Amino acid sequence: MIHAVVMAGGSGTRFWPLSRTKRPKQFLPLTGGSPLIAETFKRVPGMKPWVVCGKVHAPLVKKLLKKVKVVVEPQARNTAPAIALATAHVAHEDPDAEVIVLPSDQHVADLAAFGQALDKARATAADGYVVTLGITPTRPDTGYGYIQVGEAFGAARKVKRFVEKPSLEIAESYVKAGDYLWNAGMFVFRAKTMLAAFEKHMPELHAALVELSSTIGTKKYDAALKKLFPKMPATSIDYGVAERADNIAVVPGSFGWSDVGSFNALPEVRTADANGNVVEGKGAIVIDCTNCVVLARERPLAVVGMNDTVVVDATDTVLVLPKARSQDVRKVVERLKADKKLERYL
Repeated sequence: MIHAVVMAGGSGTRFWPLSRTKRPKQFLPLTGGSPLIAETFKRVPGMKPWVVCGKVHAPLVKKLLKKVKVVVEPQARNTAPAIALATAHVAHEDPDAEVIVLPSDQHVADLAAFGQALDKARATAADGYVVTLGITPTRPDTGYGYIQVGEAFGAARKVKRFVEKPSLEIAESYVKAGDYLWNAGMFVFRAKTMLAAFEKHMPELHAALVELSSTIGTKKYDAALKKLFPKMPATSIDYGVAERADNIAVVPGSFGWSDVGSFNALPEVRTADANGNVVEGKGAIVIDCTNCVVLARERPLAVVGMNDTVVVDATDTVLVLPKARSQDVRKVVERLKADKKLERYL
């Protein structure tokens, strides 16, 4: 059995005011169709679906995705504990499981090409590798981590190193060099392979996981989870395992991928009008504008003579900023958090 584990713990602060604490980015139809998390499962038909998420979002997951098994994190501890917890549940059910881990908030345009890359990754994982999918860069981008690839073997490439988000100058050099891929945070592995990797590279996490695993399916599980999960180091899977393992491989892919990282990315995943505007909502009135993102509700939202601007009306709040500063929406969220009178708008 192939198990698809979707990580849905993100807060999506760069999409405020559409994204809120109780309904973050992954639960929004940002590509114009279904919520991003539902779109994610459409890429892996026939696989057993799992979601790992926090307590506050578990009810929403169960409402949106009726047949999904939900693994609840008692607190946010980064991706290594999240993947460890999900893998323990999958292995409890199926010790020989093949696991595919996907973020819940990304977009893939070419499903056929994605499926082909996934098949290559699965074939490599069957030989005892932890495999990540790397995206062939289409431009120098400072918003992504990078993977430097080595020699090819089979359908995969060896990994030389993982690189954190670089400066623009360094990103340009990576793209020019041709041996760097974007790190999309997708992994394919056998459950046994990943558990062995945790034992070797994150022994503290593994010890807590072993103790916790013995309680899965029993009345002792909830208490054990509350006690043991906070003991797992709050570390990313990249730092905790991928950067340390000698059985890590990468399969390059080009399938119209986007991390839908901000409002600035919406033109990549939605159809724009003749002037390059992405417009949504019955109330949107756009006149003499170019390359704008205008998202409205029922009431009129008029935008006139603007270029490269984001305007979002969420009924109780409004956001206006240059597209080039879309990443700075996080600063708005920080300001709201700091003001108790405004916290209700988060």
